[in-house]
Amino acid sequence: MHDFEAFLAPAKINLFLHVLGQREDGYHLLQTAFRLLDHYDTIYIKTTSTSTIKRVNDVPGVPEAQDLCIRAALLLQQHTGCQLGAEILVDKKIPMGGGLGGGSSDAATVLLALNQRWQLNLPREELLKLGLQLGADVPFFIYGSNAWAEGVGEQLQALTLHDAYYVVLTPNVHVSTAQIFANKQLTKNTIPKTIAAFSGIAQLSTENSACKNIHDGFINDLEKVVCSIYPEVKACLGWLKQYGDARMSGSGASVFLEVADADTANSIYQQKPEGYSGFVAKGLNQHPFMSK
Repeated sequence: MHDFEAFLAPAKINLFLHVLGQREDGYHLLQTAFRLLDHYDTIYIKTTSTSTIKRVNDVPGVPEAQDLCIRAALLLQQHTGCQLGAEILVDKKIPMGGGLGGGSSDAATVLLALNQRWQLNLPREELLKLGLQLGADVPFFIYGSNAWAEGVGEQLQALTLHDAYYVVLTPNVHVSTAQIFANKQLTKNTIPKTIAAFSGIAQLSTENSACKNIHDGFINDLEKVVCSIYPEVKACLGWLKQYGDARMSGSGASVFLEVADADTANSIYQQKPEGYSGFVAKGLNQHPFMSK
């Protein structure tokens, strides 16, 4: 790994996810609260004097041409006319296709890192627009802190969340996001909520020493549809719900439970049934790149 520099790409969860409607171009209008977790992919990058962009390791199930890391680097290179290149190694730890944002986070980390290493100095607002071309979740990771999101996920406001730990489990099934959003059972007319209402509930939970900052009025609209199609997700969620207000993240398949401390999280995780993968993570307040 000589001359490679390591950059962390954190996972995320959606504390809730509401579908408000659908635009004429097919994109869905959403409201969600994103939370960063201290569970990471690691992106190793070596800048080169040639214009070549290449991945130097194999990522099972992800051809190089489809890898969001490679697409992000090429997009940044094309946008700026930069003549430099990069070699990229992706060390995956975030489950793929689990609703935890791994691919989007990897792409955002590449944009942030190469903007710095190629000395392009693009402002954050410009990187946010580039990220949206790669995927709806990418701007959040570039934004760099926990956020309330609207639109297709690109309208972001900073969100203050109390410290918490999360038990995250991923059943052995791949959920098709497109299939879920196209399902006729999915309601797409949830009444918009306000960030003030969500923050108020979070503050109330803290004052009452509760172990959650989520409320019944803030749910994941996709959860019911996913559970009706994928019994593995329903079973995993049902098991975790015995310990509290477990939720599904994004379009699944990963589910999570928020608890107050690491000991509680680890105790629950150690009891998980065979066949479930997962991890325990602490919620972050900001993206690790912000400290670079």
